[in-house]
Amino acid sequence: MISQIQYEKPFWDTKTYVAGVDEVGRGCLAGPVVAAAVVLPLNYTNMAGIHDSKQVSEKKRNELYGLLQEEALSISIQSLAQDVIDRINIRNATLQCMQRALDSLSIPIHHAFIDGNYFVHESLQFTTIVKGDASCLSIAAASIAAKVFRDDWMKTIAHEQYPEYRFDKNKGYGTQQHLESLAKYGPCELHRQTFLRKFFERQLTLFINE
Repeated sequence: MISQIQYEKPFWDTKTYVAGVDEVGRGCLAGPVVAAAVVLPLNYTNMAGIHDSKQVSEKKRNELYGLLQEEALSISIQSLAQDVIDRINIRNATLQCMQRALDSLSIPIHHAFIDGNYFVHESLQFTTIVKGDASCLSIAAASIAAKVFRDDWMKTIAHEQYPEYRFDKNKGYGTQQHLESLAKYGPCELHRQTFLRKFFERQLTLFINE
């Protein structure tokens, strides 16, 4: 079994702080994209349950986020709204969120582990890791922080503004219920217009090719 701290350990052994970075909401039809950066204590061992946020129940994610808020040395969470995503595209929006999360950490770090295969930073050394939330503890922690933050925003602020879309249930993803609400009410201000066009163009193509 691959160790969850295989990436951190060489840095921790030299008393060097590192951060894990992950994003959530990239594929949603509505709402912001969110990125989190998390710095864990050196030689952190209280890792039970910290995995890819998609593999953890909502209740467990909330518990783990509370633990991270108590024990992480620094947590930074940044978001970019749907209008920015429409203007600069989701890849650039995600990149900016990750960069801002790292730059907003309250303590200096010497290396960052980034979930995915693409990243850019002017001054910080980093390593990209495909599916890093499943193999790197720091990225898994960031995955949980970003997921809980965004879900809470969609369940409260987004849902209270536009209850007809049931953002408290679908979190902005293209579920059947969400698509039915879109068909009935049309898009609201929280919907990503570029995503809607691409999504329905793809659905129409699939329908024609059936």
